[in-house]
Amino acid sequence: MGTVLVTGGAGYIGSHVAKALHQADRNVVVLDNLEAGHREAVRQVPLVVGDIADTDLVQKLVRQYDVTAVMHFAGWLSVGESVKHPGSYYVNNVSKTIDLLNTIVGESVQHLVFSSTCAVYGEPEEVPLTETHRTKPINAYGESKLSIEKALPHFERAHGLKSICLRYFNAAGADPAGELGEDHNPEEHLIPKALLAAARQSSLVIFGDDYPTPDGTCQRDYVHVEDLAAAHIGALTVLEDDGPSATYNLGNGRGFSVKEVISSVQRVTGFRVPCTVGTRRAGDPAVLLASSVRARSELKWKPVYSDLDVIVETAWRWYQTHPDGYRTNVNS
Repeated sequence: MGTVLVTGGAGYIGSHVAKALHQADRNVVVLDNLEAGHREAVRQVPLVVGDIADTDLVQKLVRQYDVTAVMHFAGWLSVGESVKHPGSYYVNNVSKTIDLLNTIVGESVQHLVFSSTCAVYGEPEEVPLTETHRTKPINAYGESKLSIEKALPHFERAHGLKSICLRYFNAAGADPAGELGEDHNPEEHLIPKALLAAARQSSLVIFGDDYPTPDGTCQRDYVHVEDLAAAHIGALTVLEDDGPSATYNLGNGRGFSVKEVISSVQRVTGFRVPCTVGTRRAGDPAVLLASSVRARSELKWKPVYSDLDVIVETAWRWYQTHPDGYRTNVNS
């Protein structure tokens, strides 16, 4: 087997996947421009600092490392920011990805695992969401990911590039070994923000408490980052075993509201989470809940970290040793 190129492999999910690939005895090389990723998150595998749209650099990496598969995580991920600055999302998530695809098919790479999102569905017409649910994003982030999903069948017909698109629901948690975790700037995800509020007794803003849900706050399906990493390896195995291109949801199949997450954080940390209620964020559906039946069947995927308190506990352990993220000197 050749080398797996992990774009965005210094980021939250990409770094966990790169570590899992290395532990599975796969050759790995990470490409990341470190705009949002962290050099310290890449361990035991080579890190090349650069952009996925740099054709010469990507060609060099494919040839130097004998790359036969790409796992593509590089891109922007803020729903709110995509509503305010849609053009930037089309440049970073669409245009640059097309540049990457053109380069790798020119080098005869045949396998791609694409990091997609449940945001491609938009406002659900029914839950849980299956892969056959209509796709109608309500923000530029979801639209940018869907644009690539729609492009991939054309690349397969023209160039033989087989792909699996993995539509994550809410990625959460941290490496149980404590080496890797979530470190965004600014942090937009609920669990790390709630942990920060608990630890520092600062106020957490709840974006809307008037949604059509039992407690009025948004419900989300939280899936542990280690379980996501396992799904990526399963997807690559299917492709390398000559399986077909496909799309899969990745979620636990159970929704938790913002208030339920806050309660979990309080149980795990033993601290109260101070809260204030703000207005709804643009582009936020009330409920996002996955059906992962297809992934469990075809990828043989079974989430290990399905309990919310367990997910929160791994994130809390990471926070305790890295209160300032990767900037923390854990040896001091």
